[in-house]
Amino acid sequence: MFDHVGVNVKDYETSKRFYDATLATLGYGIVMEFEGAAGYGPEREPRFWIAQREPLGTGTHVAFASSDRETVDAFFEAALAAGGTDNGPPGLRSEYHEHYYGAFVHDPDGNNVEAVCHKPAA
Repeated sequence: MFDHVGVNVKDYETSKRFYDATLATLGYGIVMEFEGAAGYGPEREPRFWIAQREPLGTGTHVAFASSDRETVDAFFEAALAAGGTDNGPPGLRSEYHEHYYGAFVHDPDGNNVEAVCHKPAA
């Protein structure tokens, strides 16, 4: 449905360090960058953007697909190490469906960032 999505950030360099570390666990990196803005994705397809600009908000929720549960775990650990705040450790969320395995963190601006795997345990 979406081609790309973006969030506004207060401090570009802080957010860039956070997203560089967390999205690398999912196989994504910066594929396009301008002054104060970066697009992350596979190869040359920026799918997720951060940009230092107003207005700031903390109500954004972005969930990144993960191919397996171990990657969700790695995402969570990398996010905490990069300055994220625990908003729900890796685990099953059966209220969504029986195989929903996700982890939630707040990014440096307070946005709710998630990695999720919808597959059963290996």
